[in-house]
Amino acid sequence: MEIDFIFKIAAIGIIVAVLGQLLKHSGRDDQAMMTNIAGLIVVLMMIISEIAELFNTIKEVFGLW
Repeated sequence: MEIDFIFKIAAIGIIVAVLGQLLKHSGRDDQAMMTNIAGLIVVLMMIISEIAELFNTIKEVFGLW
């Protein structure tokens, strides 16, 4: 896993947090919650692809492939 990946996740987290706070303070709590959920889903999809790659590497190392 590269450091760029961690920076991407951190950037998404910061953007989602700022948008969530802006929406919450403007009285749009439902949209703030949906923004938080969307950010979580995006990050989870990124992490799932990395975990799949990790499992494939483990299979290749131990000859389970």
